[in-house]
Amino acid sequence: MSNRPVKLGVLISGSGSNLQAIINKCEAGELPAQVAVVISSRSDAYGLERAKSCNIPAIYIAREKFPNDVAYNRAVLDKLQEYGTELVVMAGYMRLLGKEVLDAYPNRVMNIHPALLPSFAGAHGIKDALDYGVKVTGVTVHFANDIYDEGPIILQDAVPIQEGDTEDTLAERIHAVEHVIYPRAIKLYCEGKLEIEGKKVRIKE
Repeated sequence: MSNRPVKLGVLISGSGSNLQAIINKCEAGELPAQVAVVISSRSDAYGLERAKSCNIPAIYIAREKFPNDVAYNRAVLDKLQEYGTELVVMAGYMRLLGKEVLDAYPNRVMNIHPALLPSFAGAHGIKDALDYGVKVTGVTVHFANDIYDEGPIILQDAVPIQEGDTEDTLAERIHAVEHVIYPRAIKLYCEGKLEIEGKKVRIKE
């Protein structure tokens, strides 16, 4: 891999705490990457403000302005390519990313999920694990495909569920792990250490 920072295009829908963790690692020189653009599916996503405060292009793309999902996803792709994105990073992006983007970035789209996939996939991973009564949940970083939370797993880390946990207390501990594990997975990609074999991701030494 070259010494030039890998350009990241980060997709968000909410507060952008994972985005901030990635920006911090980049700025500290701990991640050989640069956030080139942040794209949000919601106008009120606080992550847009985080990006602007770091002088990173922050773009809201409104779904209702497009006749269908295909046209919307093409607009997202256009912006990613305009800013030279090499790795697409979904950080709380609450839309299924279309094949328009996935086909343009094969094995170059990452997602993070607040549970140990394949358990508790979907939009409510923290609540679902808590409601089910499991003793351990966690965080998964994976390459995305056209099925929610289904692509090859890069890294996972466990988070024990404590007696008396609420969704908020559990979420707080899960987010703390996310902010460590996501930059780590991105760094492995940037260093050329990830190799996909079927459904498995091999981490090269």
